[in-house]
Amino acid sequence: MESVFGLVGKDFAIVAADTSAVHSILVHKTNEDKIMVLDSHKLMGASGETGDRVQFTEYIQKNVALYQFRNGIPLTTAAAANFTRGELATALRKNPYMVNIILGGYDKDVGPSLYFLDYIASLHKVDKAAFGYGSYFALAMMDRHYRQDMTVEEAIELVDKCILEIRTRLVVAPPNFVIKIVDKDGARIHAWRESIKDSHVPAA
Repeated sequence: MESVFGLVGKDFAIVAADTSAVHSILVHKTNEDKIMVLDSHKLMGASGETGDRVQFTEYIQKNVALYQFRNGIPLTTAAAANFTRGELATALRKNPYMVNIILGGYDKDVGPSLYFLDYIASLHKVDKAAFGYGSYFALAMMDRHYRQDMTVEEAIELVDKCILEIRTRLVVAPPNFVIKIVDKDGARIHAWRESIKDSHVPAA
């Protein structure tokens, strides 16, 4: 019952994701961060099998860092998206990763951008995207309210509308969400939207 979605605004990109770690009918935790900060100006939101999601996003993060270490310059968002797509395509014919990705970034000369990658290595540059069961509602809300010239405040308001719709309409809705933003000042957490918190279990 995962929900990962993102959009591009006037001079920023936003990625939001639920924070539930679920297996079968069990919820293991509700504070799992599914949005990886690839580098100072890139975010990777991922959904899919937990092991594949964690392993693949960490693999991409380390390779992006390795490229910058070797060459002295970071990958652009487009280059990172194409590298990720190449790794998914290679794995598809060997041991495929069941992971879907929304990659957002900001480049000095290009501005913000958002890329959609699915588990069969399709890659598209988009203005808005969503994965998971929550995508049915998030895409509907973004189709209705999204504009390319949105301010940060307007975009966060739209993200909150998407989260509210998912919580209201999805039969097994995730309770908590994390929202991250990337702009000229870098990639960072913007806010958490929590309706429940993991309780602390005291040591025996």
